[in-house]
Amino acid sequence: MSEFDPIAFLERAVQTPSHESVGEMRDLLVKTLESAGVAASVDDAGNVLAEQGGENGGPHVVLNTHIDTVPPHVPFSRDGDRILGRGSCDAKGPLAAFLAAFLAVEPDRGKLTLAITPDEETDSAGAAALSIDADAVIVGEPTGLDVCNAGRGRFQGTVTLHGENAHAAHPEAGVNAIAGLSPVLAALSTFDTRDPHPELGLPTLTPTTIEGGTATNQIPAESSFVIDRRSVPPEGADEFRALLETHLRNSAPEGIEVDVSLAERDTPFLEAFSTPADSDLVETLRKASGGEVRPFGAATEASYFAQIAPTVVFGPGVLSDGEGAVAHGPREYVNENEVTAAEDAVTETLRRFLD
Repeated sequence: MSEFDPIAFLERAVQTPSHESVGEMRDLLVKTLESAGVAASVDDAGNVLAEQGGENGGPHVVLNTHIDTVPPHVPFSRDGDRILGRGSCDAKGPLAAFLAAFLAVEPDRGKLTLAITPDEETDSAGAAALSIDADAVIVGEPTGLDVCNAGRGRFQGTVTLHGENAHAAHPEAGVNAIAGLSPVLAALSTFDTRDPHPELGLPTLTPTTIEGGTATNQIPAESSFVIDRRSVPPEGADEFRALLETHLRNSAPEGIEVDVSLAERDTPFLEAFSTPADSDLVETLRKASGGEVRPFGAATEASYFAQIAPTVVFGPGVLSDGEGAVAHGPREYVNENEVTAAEDAVTETLRRFLD
């Protein structure tokens, strides 16, 4: 295989916008793999797939990250060893490190798969369409070289209160759905009564937007608010919806009906995941990286992979630093030495599993 320079690839990748369409970025990835002598394919869901090994038995290890980015595009620049621009840490920095590790390892046993998804920042249709029988999965996200063996899930829903219209001059003739919001919103704080998860702590339940009423001189018959749920194992989306609806109905004023509906998705919600800290994957990558073992601070496609194999989230860069937001922010960056350190740690881990 030809020599691969992850930093040169990363610089080019950050200069390739992928916030509206991933087509150009996907072409860059496929051409890079092919120029290194590795066959790459794009499936019907837009995933880029490449494999090595697979002829002598042994474990199947998957490297996964994504090529899409959030808007707006932030142009590439450099500040010494710091690479700045949209996607530099989320997640083209991890992609560069994983690609270098993938190309550096030729399995003596087992199989190594590179699976790069196109829409992690939106609906994760690519990841949902993957059918992979893996023994270990490393998901690339900015973790500061820590090994994240658990992460909260994210559900979104709408709580709707139903009352009855009346003229505002005769409020007693109706049931005010906006007036009913106060006790229902207050009841969010009493919903979670389970013990904290040993690694992720308590889940969160946050109202984020609110609507109600259609006329300024009418008692409103409907009001609603959107909720953001950051879940912990073993809670699933359907269980959460049903339990919350019952809880809020019991808290609503007389005459107010309450419904809870989850946001419509063509793919499953990103649920919480947890991989034992003493698993071979976590221990091997921790020793190779020198990082801590901790939960990840955001929902990821690790949710899908953790259902089939031990899964960790790992990579260069951080979600935020002492000055504020990094990933998804206007000052997004990754340090060059972290990219090469991530490459070394993943390479060492792959050799431990596949040599």
